[in-house]
Amino acid sequence: MSTNSGFANEAPRLPSKNEMEFLALLKKITIQETIDHDIIEQDTSDQALVGQSDSTQIADNQFPSSTQSEIATTVKTLLLQIGENPNREGLKKTPDRYAKALLDLTKGYKSSVEDVVNGAIFNVDTKDIVIVSDIDVSSLCEHHMLPFFGKVHIGYIPNGRVIGLSKLLRIVDIFARRLQVQERLTKQIAEAIEEVLSPLGVAVILECKHMCMMMRGVEKTGSLTSTKWMSGLLKDDLNEQRNFHTLLDRIGFLDSIAENVKRGMPHI
Repeated sequence: MSTNSGFANEAPRLPSKNEMEFLALLKKITIQETIDHDIIEQDTSDQALVGQSDSTQIADNQFPSSTQSEIATTVKTLLLQIGENPNREGLKKTPDRYAKALLDLTKGYKSSVEDVVNGAIFNVDTKDIVIVSDIDVSSLCEHHMLPFFGKVHIGYIPNGRVIGLSKLLRIVDIFARRLQVQERLTKQIAEAIEEVLSPLGVAVILECKHMCMMMRGVEKTGSLTSTKWMSGLLKDDLNEQRNFHTLLDRIGFLDSIAENVKRGMPHI
């Protein structure tokens, strides 16, 4: 007795028009749900970062960083995209050189204030202001990744403790060796000193030239941007403010005399 129902010989049934429309709608809904889920996750992540300083947040979260060879590969692609030949003689090693330079210019992401201070804090019984001026600084503008450079002037009024002078320069480098804006860099240097010493007052002044304004855009080669951050007595006490600026001007005047003497020029 045969048990064959005849189904094996029938052609497979194609879905009807209504079924096709339903499947398409279901697929569309699934895709939209996935997109919505990703957006919600991104919004939640963004909310968690509200109020945090950009470059500090990046350093604290330690997003995965690329190796030098990975960056070099990306640079080679960029050279191709601007119409260059990365294999020509002058550019063969450029991707590796640029990758190495970029990692050096952004090494502040892997540094911390605690590590560079390394216990170099000393007890004192003076409240006389400490000033370190004309500190060379260079960084990369986060908007165009072009350099800005200039001088930093730091002053603080001790509250029983001082820090090794070279450590102030290292603190500057921690935050300068990141993608930055000058205003935030000024604030971060001051806040780091506050965190380490809890001084009676802090003042930080930056004077920089920005290549993004000199080489592109407005192309004003003589422009100089000044920013400052003051706290404690150096913000609230006018006498302490005047003392800081007077000493800073005096240091600058003495430096100019020394430079003139060095050049054999007359001075007043």
